[in-house]
Amino acid sequence: MTAPVNSPRPSRRNVLRAAGGLSAATALGAAGLLASAAPAAAAGDGFGLRIVDRDESDPRMRYYRFATDAIGWNPGVNVLLPDGYHTSGRTYPVLYLFHGGGTDQDFITFDRMGIRSWTAGKPLIVVMPDGGHAGWYSNPVSSHTGPRNWETFHIAQLLPWIDANFRTYAEYNGRAVSGFSMGGFGALKYAAKYYGHFASVSAHSGPASLRRDAGLVTHWANVSSAALDLAGGSVYGVPLWDEARVSADNPVQRIESYRDKRVFLVAGTSPDPVNWFDQINENQVLAGQREFRSLLGQAGIPHEWHEEPGGHFVRPALFRNDLDGIIARLRKA
Repeated sequence: MTAPVNSPRPSRRNVLRAAGGLSAATALGAAGLLASAAPAAAAGDGFGLRIVDRDESDPRMRYYRFATDAIGWNPGVNVLLPDGYHTSGRTYPVLYLFHGGGTDQDFITFDRMGIRSWTAGKPLIVVMPDGGHAGWYSNPVSSHTGPRNWETFHIAQLLPWIDANFRTYAEYNGRAVSGFSMGGFGALKYAAKYYGHFASVSAHSGPASLRRDAGLVTHWANVSSAALDLAGGSVYGVPLWDEARVSADNPVQRIESYRDKRVFLVAGTSPDPVNWFDQINENQVLAGQREFRSLLGQAGIPHEWHEEPGGHFVRPALFRNDLDGIIARLRKA
């Protein structure tokens, strides 16, 4: 699940729109309290995180590495600040942006791709954390190499740490979540399981169905995590799955949890015919996203989708499109 960058191509696009306001956001008190924040340079420990390495010299990109009981090694995070953050005094919405799987993917992935230029001039904080080579944004059923509880790290520790240390809107309408491949699945999963945390969710070539085709994505999560992260452990259980966990994490089984959110989906339609991984991976993504979109449509839940030529790679033009949509949906800086 590497994340090569390819030049943008013409897309097939559909936007479903529905009338009505943000009733869920209102019910959740979306106009709630703002975070009381220290300046970025004053970031400190808290919420189960202890800073063991940092670089705050760049005016936009802050780097931190943490010791945490949730993970058996010290995960890193890049926090990309908007231009003028240090002098504006403004409070900003936040995007949590998740990388894909593979040994070459980590919290620096999107910086390598060009996230600084994509966000230049945009009033948005972007948080890019480690998620493991095959962590699947989950607390695994079993690990033979120490704790790898990525869901706990991201939701219970990192999210409140960000709100405490940066000028953010610590509320539903102040946060979005997005990702590529495994990270796109993580975004869909977190947006549903933690409904009140994120008002916008995006999946760029991210799988949206765990059980289709005899559970191919679930099996892949188990196999890849066993090989790359868990020393033979598994995310969902082998040989028998933890069915409750699969259901709780499966986007197509959580359709109502996407109501009153902005939903943005991207999938490729023509994977590389000689690349078996690209063929299996993006074909499964496309089929799962189509299943997901059909269910969203039947429920009357608005969503925007793009099907583009090509396979399993990042499409920068659609990432920029997504960023503009996220900023339009979230509370303004």
